[in-house]
Amino acid sequence: MTPIDGRPESLSLTAARRIALAAQGFSRPRPTTPATSRDIRRVLATVGLVQIDSVNVLTRSQYLPFFSRLGPYDTGLLDALRDKAPRRVLEYWAHEASLVPIEHWPNFRFRMDRARSDSWGGMQSVAREHPDVVAAVLSEVAAHGPITARQLEARMAHDTDRPREHWGWNWSIVKRALEHLFWEGEVTSAGRTSQFERRYAVPHRALSPADRWVVEARPTEDEQFIALMELGARAHGIGTEQCFRDYARLRPEHARPALAALVETGVLREVRVDGWKRTAYLHRDARRPRKVHARALLSPFDSLVWQRDRVRALFDFDYRLEIYVPEPQRVHGYYVLPFLLGDELVGRADLKADRKAGVLRVQRLTWEPGRGGASDRAELDAELDLMATWLSLPSVGEQDPVAGVVE
Repeated sequence: MTPIDGRPESLSLTAARRIALAAQGFSRPRPTTPATSRDIRRVLATVGLVQIDSVNVLTRSQYLPFFSRLGPYDTGLLDALRDKAPRRVLEYWAHEASLVPIEHWPNFRFRMDRARSDSWGGMQSVAREHPDVVAAVLSEVAAHGPITARQLEARMAHDTDRPREHWGWNWSIVKRALEHLFWEGEVTSAGRTSQFERRYAVPHRALSPADRWVVEARPTEDEQFIALMELGARAHGIGTEQCFRDYARLRPEHARPALAALVETGVLREVRVDGWKRTAYLHRDARRPRKVHARALLSPFDSLVWQRDRVRALFDFDYRLEIYVPEPQRVHGYYVLPFLLGDELVGRADLKADRKAGVLRVQRLTWEPGRGGASDRAELDAELDLMATWLSLPSVGEQDPVAGVVE
């Protein structure tokens, strides 16, 4: 509540941290019975967006935020929300490649409309230089989708166009046309194959009749920016303009008027957080737990740790993704999961699922200063055991402490 003298309310850093954790779903206890589809949808509603990443050294990244908040669950339940009608989530470029609840999909129309100017260069060039190919690809997807890029390339006999000197980004002209159409919203996801290949379909084919309103919906750009800024604010509970706009990767010129509108309507109000230099805002529905008793290993792509300045300000925790850092220069490891205990990030573990050996490997373990005692270690061991069970790995193995553990 705003003080009588009109000055913004002051909050301690601890209070702000607990508000942030509650907004991300970490103040609720995990289910004591197997998680259901309803539980998964509740997490989706809480976080709003879930980032996708193809790295599979542990498990696909989109599965981890649900484990962190629910404990062991059947990943097929999440897949079904994406892969089977009536679909509750679609894929789109939100934060990065993300699972997006269908009700939020129309709020990215502004990004779809800017596909020819704001997408990656390869997508823009194929739309500009090969409109005939783009039109042919759209026609094929409409007629034969859901279909993977590989299947479509085979159909259109363009596979020989793929440059082969580098992996990953050197897509064929068909793949680039598909990705342009995906960015533009003319095609969407109808799930993934077991090889993690996206299955493309036109939206009317992917969605059930009751859900096709999302294709026809045309909110104004201002309405979209306001909705996405509120999405970030609700998912964060408390934060700065930078925190909220980063959630859906909004530009400052789009975010600032939306932020002002949310303040004017009372959805957000200005507060001060001890130690923060930037103006902070509190969502009107944010919960304020007196305690948070969380325990979770977090995906490197968990929405709690997306914005690195925010993580540093809230948790005094410097977090850097080192997947793309040359191995000799890595400080903490390749696939490093922050460890949340109570309301603090107390350590990080570089994990790998060695499926051939049946072992969840702790390749490097790093504790924050003053942490890592017997109690912390017991909590981490329990969480590792739980994760190993979820991943159907019979045991947890750790590198030699001298070589692999930093205290």
